[in-house]
Amino acid sequence: MATIKEVAKACDVSIATVSNILNGKGRVGEETRRRILSTAKEMGYVPNMMAKNLKQRQTKMIGIITEDLTVFNCADIVDGIHEYLEEKEYTFLLGNLRLFKKYDNAFYHHERYHTEVEEEFRIMRSKQVAGVIYVGAHCREMKSIPRNYNVPIVVAYGFATDHETPSVIYDDEQAAYNATMELFNKGYRKIGLIAGEMESHHTIDRQRGYQKALYENKVLYNPELVQYGDWNREQGYQACKELMRHKVDAIFSMNDVMAAGVYDYMNEHSLTVGKDIGLIGFDNREISQVFQPELSTIALPLSEIGHKAADLLIKKIEEPGFEPESVYKIECNLITRESE
Repeated sequence: MATIKEVAKACDVSIATVSNILNGKGRVGEETRRRILSTAKEMGYVPNMMAKNLKQRQTKMIGIITEDLTVFNCADIVDGIHEYLEEKEYTFLLGNLRLFKKYDNAFYHHERYHTEVEEEFRIMRSKQVAGVIYVGAHCREMKSIPRNYNVPIVVAYGFATDHETPSVIYDDEQAAYNATMELFNKGYRKIGLIAGEMESHHTIDRQRGYQKALYENKVLYNPELVQYGDWNREQGYQACKELMRHKVDAIFSMNDVMAAGVYDYMNEHSLTVGKDIGLIGFDNREISQVFQPELSTIALPLSEIGHKAADLLIKKIEEPGFEPESVYKIECNLITRESE
């Protein structure tokens, strides 16, 4: 990788001239400008952003800490952050904790969890980032976010425990309400719910949206029509089995993976989703379009969460008087297919 000094030597001009051209400044002939840009590209010159930031006494680099990039939501959120930062001419450092890979789904109960998060925040501070976005793998209260950190922090896909750190999530309650109302609008009346783990924020908020839709359609809430699982396919199958005993005519599943268990049960009993029972899932995972018929589902606004988190962080960096709200909720989209 070439240095700016080597580019200047190759072009037989001063370092200052090369620096000005690469930064869109200075006045030189068009031929010289093109020669410098072409030479820099051929030699693989990459600007030292850290040195540039220090020279300008400011940093346009932020830190992104993800709990685990392999969890389905994290990559799209980071992509949304990246896209927004490019527009604002910011760069970023990525720290991937790999917590799900190392400690499985309940990683935030592991004894090493807080220590590893604290260490990653320490590393980001040592790199002199202007701010940090912490991307959660599960939507929950993030008790590991440091207080009195020397740069701004924004949490994406989770809640900070203090009111000074803004959090960006999607609106679980509204999404579940929309899904349940869609089933009512299709003519279904006895709608079962396959819920996630009882203590999950997702489960609590989505169940609230489900109950709101029941109330507005003058349907009494029946706890026997709510079956709890742990987000996996087998639990979806078992929940569907129980709901069919109660003769439901439609099911709202709190994720697409548990909805897969509904397809399994229906296929095993020679029944057809979309004909013998209506079904809507949640998450819009790739699997939702593989099912026959394709699954109606809720699409998560993951890129939009990344955009909003980056927007809030940059405002906190550039606008000293900016006072963000504690929680920002982004609306989800209902994707209608043939499973209804």
